[in-house]
Amino acid sequence: MGSISAGDTAFIIVSAALVLMMTPALGLFYGGMVREKNVLSTIMQSFIMIALISFQWVYIGYSISFGPDLGGVIGDLSWFGLKGIGAEPSDTYATTIPHLLFVMYQCMFAVITPALITGAFAERIKFGPFLVFGLLWAVLVYNPVCHWIWGGGWLSKLGVMDFAGGLVVHLTSGIAALVAAILIGPRRGFGRRSFMPHNLPMTLLGTGLLWFGWFGFNAGSALAADGVAVGAFTATHLAAMAGMAAWSLVEKFHRGDATTLGAASGAIAGLATVTPAAGFITPSAAIVIGLVAGAVCYFAVSLKSRLGYDDSLDVVGIHGVGGLVGSLSIGIFASKAVNPAGADGLLYGNPSLLLTQAIGVAAVLLYAGTASFIILKVVDAIFGLRVSDEDEVQGLDLSQHSEKAYNFQ
Repeated sequence: MGSISAGDTAFIIVSAALVLMMTPALGLFYGGMVREKNVLSTIMQSFIMIALISFQWVYIGYSISFGPDLGGVIGDLSWFGLKGIGAEPSDTYATTIPHLLFVMYQCMFAVITPALITGAFAERIKFGPFLVFGLLWAVLVYNPVCHWIWGGGWLSKLGVMDFAGGLVVHLTSGIAALVAAILIGPRRGFGRRSFMPHNLPMTLLGTGLLWFGWFGFNAGSALAADGVAVGAFTATHLAAMAGMAAWSLVEKFHRGDATTLGAASGAIAGLATVTPAAGFITPSAAIVIGLVAGAVCYFAVSLKSRLGYDDSLDVVGIHGVGGLVGSLSIGIFASKAVNPAGADGLLYGNPSLLLTQAIGVAAVLLYAGTASFIILKVVDAIFGLRVSDEDEVQGLDLSQHSEKAYNFQ
């Protein structure tokens, strides 16, 4: 067992706080893009995850994600209710910070992941059944996949790499979003009229707060105030700015104008895509990944109307596609010179890593997609997921929460 480092501990405390901030920031990002009558319900779907998933994490989530391995599939319940976890360091996950701090840092990742899914079914889901879905999804999808990759499970033993959540966070939520958008169905009027964002300044504020918080998300995943953290910090910013630039340029040439919503979406695409690779790559590679993310995610979002599914706030095209592209990019750009704990990718003479990453992507897509489908079908059969036509027309702020965001009288 290691000894506590005051510097590392302070760094991860701040990083955990930054990641927590990302969940209400996501609410603002999403909230600005929906119609006025649904802004509070959309923000609430993110915000309430802080309470719901934190409860789940303390009692079973952390233990089955990071507890002693059971067959490479799941952790056991040795740490139920955080039993035996305190200020001493962990001999497995965090040797220079208190074990309890590692628990809380990882809690913030668990909180934001189901919140990401909410953008896919914004403006049409019942609040109570949504909570049931979120809880079941955390237990049956997030926790097992987290264990597979970060908790010593079978994918980590295979050599699959994910620095800060391309597979665990973005790909799981992205494929769940696709399944949810298809099963729940489109909003009333989808394909016949446009659904314009009601408050783009709110979305841009959310973007800025997400960008700021993402430094804790990625750099903090080094779990130490060291060179790897600095490299991840650098990669995070460079990919975000490159994603913004690429999306804006493509949008300008494709549609004639570069929009503020496009700039925000491009930045988030760059951030999501670089997340799995951030601690393994050079600054130049981060820029390339960001440029690719901005262009690829732009066209992925454009495809949803052709494919006919209503992913309200582009979760699939940004987080799902970004997580997939970023996870595969590790197999190309990873360098042991950047992070000795990692591996070399294709550009450094090791093409096998790309195949390993592809196996990880396929496994997560198959499992998370199938499990999400089953959870959604069960919750819908028991409770009904979708609001009535009358409630959808009235708006979810009033029908689900008896509130209005704006009272101008």
